Amino acid sequence: MNVKLLTVLALGAGLAHAASDAADRLAAAADSLKEVMGTPDKAIPQNLLNKAQCIVIVPGLKKAAFVVGAKYGKGFVNCRSADGVGWSAPGGIRVEGGSFGFQIGGQETDVFMLVMNQKGMDRLLSDKFTLGADASVAAGPVGRSTQAETDAALTAEILTWSRSKGLFAGISLSGATLREDADWDKELYGHPIKNREVITGKTDPPAAAAGLMAELNKYSSRK
Repeated sequence: MNVKLLTVLALGAGLAHAASDAADRLAAAADSLKEVMGTPDKAIPQNLLNKAQCIVIVPGLKKAAFVVGAKYGKGFVNCRSADGVGWSAPGGIRVEGGSFGFQIGGQETDVFMLVMNQKGMDRLLSDKFTLGADASVAAGPVGRSTQAETDAALTAEILTWSRSKGLFAGISLSGATLREDADWDKELYGHPIKNREVITGKTDPPAAAAGLMAELNKYSSRK
């Protein structure tokens, strides 16, 4: 069997694995948010989280989930409930390209995005959009000081951060493409469903999302 065929088979196996572990990755997303927000001076600024319309969390992925180029992540998006109190059920999302720094066999990276307004949310719920081209994006500020009130934070539709080896910082993801993950949505909800229906409807979150929902409501429920 030649090397090229082995590579294709390995990538196929990685994608199959990635499509079957949505519940595990929900738990990882909850843990990532808890760890980041557990240190207020080095966290997503609370005032920005409170203002955000949606949050995207892409927890660190292992080698089996990488694809060619290694610029690939799978995670979840939650948006505010219609009345502004609490959060919607999670929708699966894929992030491809951009400045992730993922490397096959390399370190894991957590990615966080805050969608700051309705226009950004509308972009997020389209079939596909590119950060920096279809929606304005900026590296997010860190901590709870007045640094959070930067021009970028006040004007960008989406703010982005990454965490790798414990280091949490704003990162530019301009050029990254986001699209919904139909495989994970089907796995979580038991039937084909669009993110728009999950996010804007009255879809009940799956049991596997309980941890993530609890962390989101703990840190920003707007109660």
